Amino acid sequence: MPRFDVATTSPAEQPADLLVLPAFQGPEAGPGMRELGTSLDADVMSLLEENGFRGKLGEVFTLPTLGRAAPRNVLVVGLGPKEEANADRIRRAAGKAARLASRHRTVSGSLPAAAKGHWQQAVQAFVESLLLGAYRFDRYKVKPIEDEDGQRPRWERVTVLTPPRWDSRAAKQAVRRGEIFAEAAGWARDLVNTPALDATPIFLAREARKMARQVGLQCKVWTKAELEKGGFGGILGVGRGSENSPRLIELRYSGGGRSKPVALTGKGITFDSGGLSIKSAQDMESMKADMAGAATMLATMRAIGKLRSKVNVVAAIPAAENLPGGSAIRPGDVLAHRGGKTSEVLNTDAEGRLVLADALAYLAEQKPRVIVDAATLTGACMIALGDEIWGVMGSDRALIRELIDCGQEAGEPGWELPLWAPYRKQIKSTVADVKNIGNRHGGAITAALFLKEFVGDVPWAHMDIAGTAFAEKAGDYWPKGGTGNPVRTLILFVERQAGRK
Repeated sequence: MPRFDVATTSPAEQPADLLVLPAFQGPEAGPGMRELGTSLDADVMSLLEENGFRGKLGEVFTLPTLGRAAPRNVLVVGLGPKEEANADRIRRAAGKAARLASRHRTVSGSLPAAAKGHWQQAVQAFVESLLLGAYRFDRYKVKPIEDEDGQRPRWERVTVLTPPRWDSRAAKQAVRRGEIFAEAAGWARDLVNTPALDATPIFLAREARKMARQVGLQCKVWTKAELEKGGFGGILGVGRGSENSPRLIELRYSGGGRSKPVALTGKGITFDSGGLSIKSAQDMESMKADMAGAATMLATMRAIGKLRSKVNVVAAIPAAENLPGGSAIRPGDVLAHRGGKTSEVLNTDAEGRLVLADALAYLAEQKPRVIVDAATLTGACMIALGDEIWGVMGSDRALIRELIDCGQEAGEPGWELPLWAPYRKQIKSTVADVKNIGNRHGGAITAALFLKEFVGDVPWAHMDIAGTAFAEKAGDYWPKGGTGNPVRTLILFVERQAGRK
């Protein structure tokens, strides 16, 4: 990762191999464009227009300075109309520029004056997206990943250029926040992209321990024997068919004095074959990503530890592998969960809710202020919302609204789905307290209603991230594979709980 600096130098006077310069759509020059034109003795806007550049969001154009300005090359990136400029547009534009920028050892970047009302968010967004847009996962390649033209990332230093009137200390803090948010999301991507042969429940637990030591968290890993003693029948049941035994990863961060903790959990199915209700071969291709909810919460805890937030947080993250071994659970089996409630398993491919049930029941025992879970839980949510919006349901509308607001600010949008109580009859069992599937229609809702059975009276929200956690094709600042969505949303959310009782 490159080292980031902050400077108040004019963009045309800051030495760099590449200057990233934003431009608005329309006749008005973007920030730094006039200074650059003066240095080059050229009408840069006319030059861009002659070459078909219009300033649309994400549009890029590169030109050399031929020694007439301090940066050797300029990468102009479109922000769209000036009146629509905001942190997310900066994030998306910077993400488009990142792959080109990362080829250069030294990079400088200017920010638009239109963002001055929220300039700290703009600085953070710029840094986040440069790092996330340049992300590569090449751990399993003999040669590092190259762009289409054979270029590899090689940047060493990035200088964020800000106007002198902006507070330099606050700018540096915004840069550091951007680094922490991007590092967390990038780590979540790494975990999701790691093949399930290596990323077993024990692997996740080991990574969690290492991370906890690095950022100052308490960590306890519940072994299979401890889970049996503790009554975690859902986690144990799902993991029965695999030789890789399940784990429960418990993390604690204490920065909020005597205040009640925020409780977090995420689905950690390290590979989902469907169990005996087996998936098709094609549907299994991306099932290493079925632990993206766990990766999200691990990465959130990593960032909270680094940010030293004034809040208490407890996370209980279940990890299991869902395979059809000889000892796997069968359709019709009944599992006893933490706290004693039982569930009838009619479809072993609806396993995520079984492991989350145990974690939610355990977290409810901790008397937290709120509980939030994230899970790649249902294809039904993807059908409803597509692959760019996560769904959220829960027992507390204010909590749901806050998560959606944080997602909007982070550039990771979410949408509320109804937790329609009359559908509860679909998961009523004749032999257990609840069954793990309902009818075909409304599957995202009945899955959430199943989870609600285990949270008691604690305000709770469930984020279904089946569509957003793993991308089948590259986007503005994510490659194909794990996206790290919604890590940044949850970091913001947890931070905002500081000072609350």
